[in-house]
Amino acid sequence: MTIATSKQISRYVVIAIGLLLAFLLWSNHMFAGQPPTNIGINNGKLTACPNTPNCVNSQAPVTDKEHAIASLPLSGDLSSAMANLKQVVQAMPRTKIVNETNNYLYVEFASKLMGFVDDVEFYLDNDTQTIQVRSASRIGESDLGVNRQRIEDIRTQLAN
Repeated sequence: MTIATSKQISRYVVIAIGLLLAFLLWSNHMFAGQPPTNIGINNGKLTACPNTPNCVNSQAPVTDKEHAIASLPLSGDLSSAMANLKQVVQAMPRTKIVNETNNYLYVEFASKLMGFVDDVEFYLDNDTQTIQVRSASRIGESDLGVNRQRIEDIRTQLAN
């Protein structure tokens, strides 16, 4: 039986750290999931939430306590409301604006540690003077309330 030298131990440690870093980089991408293909505005509606608890939608029936959330107030004209919304969203960490029109904003939010991605949509409905919102995790079952809390944080920032 041979005893490992400190040089061999150092080499094993470096290899282990390299493998760990490679796994973390790979897993960060792995947990991002695939972008949804069924989102956007369809006849004035955002896509309904799936049957999982990791989604909130301001257009869900109020009786759907798991998914329903109040819409955001739309103040001013569409262009100033959109500018204000974008400013709030872009100030949040790990955000990426994917699509934008004059009344629609689609943003990806990534979690810090594992890189889980949530898809968040905002529909500025001039007729009702509200911002309809849908926020959903791409993968998994539960989001531990992250999507709901994010929308409430955005609501607070828009009120300031």
